[in-house]
Amino acid sequence: MQLNIPTTLTFLRIFLIPVLVGLFFLPGQWSRSLAALVFLLAAVTDWLDGYLARRLGQSSAFGAFLDPVADKLMVATALILLVQENPDGLFAVMAAVIVGREITISALREWMALLGERTRVRVVAIGKVKTVLQMVALFLLLYGRPFRGEWLYWLGYWLLATAAVLTLVSMGLYIRSAWPALLRRDRGGAENDTAG
Repeated sequence: MQLNIPTTLTFLRIFLIPVLVGLFFLPGQWSRSLAALVFLLAAVTDWLDGYLARRLGQSSAFGAFLDPVADKLMVATALILLVQENPDGLFAVMAAVIVGREITISALREWMALLGERTRVRVVAIGKVKTVLQMVALFLLLYGRPFRGEWLYWLGYWLLATAAVLTLVSMGLYIRSAWPALLRRDRGGAENDTAG
């Protein structure tokens, strides 16, 4: 494994996860603001490492593996922190939808790779919009406060709800694009079983 600039930024994003958790629970007036800034820094490094990998020609298989893992860890951590603070049923459903989608798509990509058809499961535009909304929403939710009528918090809440809906739509699009390959594999397997 070659440690280049994009990979270093990805490792930094993983390192920031315990920092985010510590700041979230730290007592003090500025702790939540600092936690939100740490999340924002992680979101910026997510964009920056991809940009630099392309710009500097430093893309790698390890970086392609680690980058989405770091993203999912950071998002899942932020959602867990916020759900335990705000035990609202709808909020818990939104978090479950977002985390569940990531697990489902990761499993689907792995399965498609085993079938040799990973290219069928590509990032779609709606997935990118979902990611941007999700990151903005989580930043606002970390920065704001629940139950105090702060408009930033509630803006983040409804942006996250929108991101959750787009999450379901994008998951449907991923599954639809992979479905023909999955059906072909099932039919081939059934024919082989019959022939045997």
